[in-house]
Amino acid sequence: MKQIVPSLWFGDNNCEEAINYYVSVFPNSEILSMDKYPDESIDEHFKGMSGKIINAEFTLNEQKYIALDGGPYFHFNEAISMTIECENQEEIDYYWNKLSHVIESEQCGWAKDKFGMSWQIVPYNMSALMKTEAQIQAMMKMKKIIIEELENA
Repeated sequence: MKQIVPSLWFGDNNCEEAINYYVSVFPNSEILSMDKYPDESIDEHFKGMSGKIINAEFTLNEQKYIALDGGPYFHFNEAISMTIECENQEEIDYYWNKLSHVIESEQCGWAKDKFGMSWQIVPYNMSALMKTEAQIQAMMKMKKIIIEELENA
């Protein structure tokens, strides 16, 4: 097996916008290919999808992804999330500011972006920062993770 590649179904037909946004946020990222649905007059199965993404391949920080505009049948939920292991508070702040767009979804380092994708934005050494009851209690009160507060708990 070469690798496991996450596949993302965008239910609001905003796949191209999302890919362009993600590639602008993460370093070492690029769009590899972007194929669009054909003219809907070719096949009734493509009704309303002309010009939307039928298949795209892109990388985020050198991790490959596949994505498509799949129509309104399925949407992202918190059962799947992407974890960003950050080197320091500056990185946490950067990704939090770029990706957190749904305030009511913020909790314990979890954020939801404007496309509905859930992200866990955490320090790379999160498990080392969760060794005591006080650290766990401090984390449970946080929205965005503050490393210094966990270290001092």
